[in-house]
Amino acid sequence: MKDLLKEIRACEICKTHLPNKPNPIVAVHQNSKIAIIGQAPGRIVDETGIPWDDKSGERLRTWMGIDKTAFYNEELIALIPMGFCYPGKGKSGDLPPRKECAPQWHGQLFNQMKKLELIILIGSYSQNYYYFKESNRPTLTEIVKNFREYLPKYFMLPHPSPRNNIWLKKNPWFEEDLLPVFREKVSEYLR
Repeated sequence: MKDLLKEIRACEICKTHLPNKPNPIVAVHQNSKIAIIGQAPGRIVDETGIPWDDKSGERLRTWMGIDKTAFYNEELIALIPMGFCYPGKGKSGDLPPRKECAPQWHGQLFNQMKKLELIILIGSYSQNYYYFKESNRPTLTEIVKNFREYLPKYFMLPHPSPRNNIWLKKNPWFEEDLLPVFREKVSEYLR
């Protein structure tokens, strides 16, 4: 795993498409029990080099019911983005994650994670890549609302970005029905 992580952190396959110098950000251990598959590092995370080191990460940890110590314990939780480097700013938020990263690195990472029990797919990029290959996929709301259908291997979540506050207000069932189950599952796998 150390050699693979060294190779990932030296990756430059999409350097001509990035606004900054390549800075692949990933945190994983061969003993990780949970993998969180997010989108791509944002500007702040690109600067700090720490995955989920922003408002989205704060909200995600709250959703999970865990503190930073557990969240950043790589033997418990792997933090793997769809795109490993900051893709740049778009018209309404960051650009989509680069498409080169997941096919290049995810399989190699998962092959070495022998104790993995749960994969948390955050947002449509990871959900499409891992679960919904066909064009007639349900909406994100339908996917998240029907989270039980994807257990025990996957747990589907919206992105915890503050940009999703309107979605969260429109869908109170998320906090009332889903989050208690989500916290219970996270706790179960981290024991």
